Amino acid sequence: MEQGRTRAAAPPDPAPGAPGHEPHGLDRVPGQTRGEHTHSEPAAPRTVQRHSVRGQVLHALRTALVGGELVPGEVYSAPALGARLGVSATPVREAMQQLATEGAVEVVPNRGFRVTERTPGELAELAEVRALIEVPVMLRLARTVPADRWHELRPLAEATSAAAARGDLAHYAESDRAFHRAVLALSGNRQLVAVAEDLHRRSQWPLVAGPAVRRADLVADAAEHSALLEALIAQDLPVVQSLVREHFTSAK
Repeated sequence: MEQGRTRAAAPPDPAPGAPGHEPHGLDRVPGQTRGEHTHSEPAAPRTVQRHSVRGQVLHALRTALVGGELVPGEVYSAPALGARLGVSATPVREAMQQLATEGAVEVVPNRGFRVTERTPGELAELAEVRALIEVPVMLRLARTVPADRWHELRPLAEATSAAAARGDLAHYAESDRAFHRAVLALSGNRQLVAVAEDLHRRSQWPLVAGPAVRRADLVADAAEHSALLEALIAQDLPVVQSLVREHFTSAK
């Protein structure tokens, strides 16, 4: 269900202003050529353009972090990352400030941003907090949500399986969050969903000197999504509790 075994997982988070076309890792942001635009159509208003570029850069940096392109402990400057992405330093700085609030990086004055070095102990703490939130909510939902609503989540579970089969760590991270987000959204509690999403994302940042995530681990985690859905559809509370608790225990 999540990449807990030192794993670095709505539909994947869309980049604002770029539906259906997101940068992967530190590829250049689509359509950005440092200020150039074609004469066939007018340039977008500056405020819209900046928001669009910032969202695409944020998505690209998150993908690079989960995929290990940005290494824990290393310091990266906004101008250097901007050059790799084909954008100016400004949207990179804005995106990095957001990542700092998420605990993925820390600001290094006059140098740039250092990728946070996380430990197994920190991962265990995140897993414990997530379990305290998600386990009781899923048990309550298992009692109250009709089967047809759970059937609607099958495509999200299948998306995690597809990403796992490819060994695509970044897309697995996105689809994993998407599945959990959709499950918890059935509670109708937006604050709970937001808190759980933040904890989930933090748990996906890679460990310092951690072993490489194996495709077999991703496949096993993806299978847990489908197993959980089956238990929820059957309203089998003991199995739901066992699956979720076992998942978070292994995540430590």
